[in-house]
Amino acid sequence: MTDDHEPATTPDDVTLGRIETEVAMLMRLGEATRRATGSAEHRVLDRAAYVILRHLDATGPQNVSALAARLNLDGSTVTRQVSALQRDGLIARAPDPADGRGTVISPTPAGLQRMAAVQAARARLYGEMLADWAPADRATLAEMLRRLNEALESRARRR
Repeated sequence: MTDDHEPATTPDDVTLGRIETEVAMLMRLGEATRRATGSAEHRVLDRAAYVILRHLDATGPQNVSALAARLNLDGSTVTRQVSALQRDGLIARAPDPADGRGTVISPTPAGLQRMAAVQAARARLYGEMLADWAPADRATLAEMLRRLNEALESRARRR
């Protein structure tokens, strides 16, 4: 018998609850794994620097406003992160060809080298963790994560 004040739980409610729990655990365990990994390659860049460099590598030079919008972050946050990356010689600033008053940022060879080291270390780690998964299962996971990230990004843009 169901309580008149609580709606009946549907199979989809149960599935969504499982998804919520698994995403929360993924985030917690992902960070714990990153911190606990003995390889120094995982720690040559912090998470924010890695994401910025990956984005710039994929899309090319951008101004801070475009980068902040793409990463769904406040401009002042990205400005601080970019300043730290510039101080470390991982990004360079150049005049914005579309607006001479502004600047665009792009990764330096040192920035790309560090990013590639982190990327390779992560790929090895995931390769080890998923070694006993069938290739089709790994491909399915990759596609489902892409779709989840796309949905999260779409929702963030609508806000």
